Amino acid sequence: MTPQSVEQARAAFRRRRISAGYSGPLHLTITVTISVLVAVFSIAMLDDVTAFEWYTVPLTILYANLSEYLGHRGPMHHKKRFLSAIFQRHTVEHHSFFTNEAPSFDSNQDYKAVLFPPLLIVFFIVSFAVPVGALLYFFVSPNVCFLFIATAILYFLNYELLHFAYHMGPDSWVGRLPVIRRLRQHHIIHHDRSLMTRYNFNITYPICDALFGTLYRPSR
Repeated sequence: MTPQSVEQARAAFRRRRISAGYSGPLHLTITVTISVLVAVFSIAMLDDVTAFEWYTVPLTILYANLSEYLGHRGPMHHKKRFLSAIFQRHTVEHHSFFTNEAPSFDSNQDYKAVLFPPLLIVFFIVSFAVPVGALLYFFVSPNVCFLFIATAILYFLNYELLHFAYHMGPDSWVGRLPVIRRLRQHHIIHHDRSLMTRYNFNITYPICDALFGTLYRPSR
């Protein structure tokens, strides 16, 4: 049973954030389509990749995992002067909409409470992936540039799809997958309001949580 406080928070979020014409499945489709198209284009630009250049992939994954961790542990949960909108959207709204007691969607309209807006995906590509990729293109090699962009956008898509899966019902076909079930448990612990500012900041894979000592263990 969903607590009354969560029901009230969800009703308030829906009034403020979800328009009558919003479509959750369309939002998810746009997210996947943009990400896949950018990745496919980048992969198509590769030419005779060397063994050294392939190291771009694991290094980008580690960089993305660290960025995810620091962003979540930092401005998403600690209000910063110029990043207050991120804190509002995540700590105030997302963590009120989903708690460890009520972690799942009520309907596909609730996808809005998890997925990033499509415009933010474009902003991410234009503001972060392209400038870093351009530097790599001119100072390292074109292959490293396109490997970085492809890996970064696929990591972003991985982030979105995993986060989406965690907020589906545990009895859904996705929720029953062993890997998802384990990662979902890690994330739902983070939605305990008494733990959310201290533990389990990785949304995807808890690499940095393990490295920085913020991986929650029940013995604590």
